[in-house]
Amino acid sequence: MAPPRPLGRTAVRIAVATAFAVVPMAAVLAVGSAAPLAPPLGACTGPDCPATWPAPNNGDFTGRDASINVFTGGDYTVNGRAAEAEGKIVTLGNLTVDKNGGGVYNMGVVGVGTRVVPPNGSDFVTAGGNVDAKRGNSILVGGSDSKGQAFGNVRYAGTLSGTVTVDPTGQAIKDPNAAAPYQAVLTRIEEASDCSGRATATGTVKVTTSEATFTGDGTSARQVFNVSQDLAASNGGQIGLVFAGIPAGATVVVNMLGDNPTVNTYTGTGLAGDRTTELRSKLMWNFPTATNATIKGSAQFQGSIMAGNPGGTTTLAQPGINGRVYLAGNLIHTGTGGYEIHGYPFDGDLPECKTTPSPSPSESSSPSPSPSPSPTSPTHSPSPSPTATSTSPTATPTSTSPSPTPTSTSPSPTASTTSPSPSSTSPSASSSTSRPVPTSSHPTGHESGHHGHGELPSTGTGNAPAVFGAAGAALLALGGLAVRAARRRGRHS
Repeated sequence: MAPPRPLGRTAVRIAVATAFAVVPMAAVLAVGSAAPLAPPLGACTGPDCPATWPAPNNGDFTGRDASINVFTGGDYTVNGRAAEAEGKIVTLGNLTVDKNGGGVYNMGVVGVGTRVVPPNGSDFVTAGGNVDAKRGNSILVGGSDSKGQAFGNVRYAGTLSGTVTVDPTGQAIKDPNAAAPYQAVLTRIEEASDCSGRATATGTVKVTTSEATFTGDGTSARQVFNVSQDLAASNGGQIGLVFAGIPAGATVVVNMLGDNPTVNTYTGTGLAGDRTTELRSKLMWNFPTATNATIKGSAQFQGSIMAGNPGGTTTLAQPGINGRVYLAGNLIHTGTGGYEIHGYPFDGDLPECKTTPSPSPSESSSPSPSPSPSPTSPTHSPSPSPTATSTSPTATPTSTSPSPTPTSTSPSPTASTTSPSPSSTSPSASSSTSRPVPTSSHPTGHESGHHGHGELPSTGTGNAPAVFGAAGAALLALGGLAVRAARRRGRHS
C-alpha cells in the first residue's frame, strides 16, 4: 500500500490577539505576480543542461537534467501499448505496468526522445508505493548511447515484483521513506495549478468543428486562456490547435476547466516551423479541478501538463507528450502504439497567489467615547457585512495559501539497498538475466509515433508585461478572536 498522501491545501489561519486594544487586519489576495516553477520542477537543472533542445531523436545523449519530468501524487499506470517515459520520474503511489500483450516500458532513458537523461547515479524512478511489472511485461531503467551508459536507481517504498531491469551500476533500493522528500512537491503542484486556474483570461478561444483558435491580446507577457468546453469536434473527433496574438517569449497558460475535460488533437510535430513547437517551453496545459482529464489524438503534443486535483486521474494517449507532466493525482499512460513521454522543460512564469497582510482600509469606530472601556462589557457581534464577496469568480482569486517552501528532494543517502527478488542477495533490480536493447530502437509501434500534422498560424507582436491583480476579503478580529481565512475552492476526492 502507498503511504497516505496529504489532503489538499490546509486553510491559512490568521489569529489576532490582544488584551486591551482592537487591531484591525486585512488579507489582500493577489493573482498577478509571476514566478517560474522552482526546482526540482520546471526548468532543466544541473551543470549539463543543453543549450538547445532537439526534436525527438535516437542519437547520442545531448545533456543531463536533474529536474523531475514526470510527477504523480497518486498512482502511475501503464496500459495499452504505451512504451516510454523520459527523464526523472516520481510517483507517490504505485507504479504498475500492464500493457496489452505485454512488452517493455522504458523509463529514464528512451530510444527516441530529447536524449537528455538524468545524472548518472541519481534516482531515475522513485515510487512511494509498489513497483509491479505484470506478467509478460518488463520495466527497463537506464540505457546507453555510442559513448557509454546512463544509469540510475529505482527507489521504492513498497514491494518490487515482476521483471524490473536496472542498467548497471544503478540499483533497486527499498526505502520506506522514498516518497518523503517529494511531499512538498505535491503541495506545490496543487498550489500552482489552483492559482493558475484562477487567473484572469487575457485572450479568447473559439472552437469549431475543425479547430480551436486561441487569440491572445498581443502584448501581455503571460497569455491566459480559460476553456470551459472540450477541445474536440462536436462528434468527439480530432481538431487542430491554432495560436495567434502571442508575443515572442510570452508564457501561455491554457486552463481546461470542468470535471471531465478532453483535448483531442492532431496538432504538434515537435519540428522547427511548427508554432506549437515554438511555444512548447512556455506552454502549460492546466487542469485545476478535473476528476478525469484526457489528452489524446495523433500528434507529438507540445507543452507541459499540470493537474491540481489530488483525487483526479489524467489519461495521456498521444503518440508523444513533449513537456513536463505534473499531476497531483493519478496518471494513466496508454495508447494504441508505442506512445511516449519526452523530457522537455517548462521555462515559463506561472501566476502566483499570495496572501499579504495590510492595514484595514477603514478603522473600526469605538462604540463608546469612554477612555476606559470595561473589560466585562459585551463585545459586538461580528457583522457579516464587512466580508467582501467576489462578483467575478473567474477573475477574483480566493486562494489564501502561500507558496510552500521548497524542500530538498534528494533521497536519503543512507537508504538500504535490497534485492527486488526475495531469493537474491544482490542489490541489482533485475529479476531476469536478460534485458532488451534500450538504445536506437523502440518497442513495436514507435516509428509511427513521430508523425503529426502541425498548424502554422501567424502571431502578433509586442512584449509589454500584463499586470493581473485582485483584492480579497478584509478579515477583522476583535480581542482574542481567531479568524480563519476562507479556504480555497474545493477539490474533488
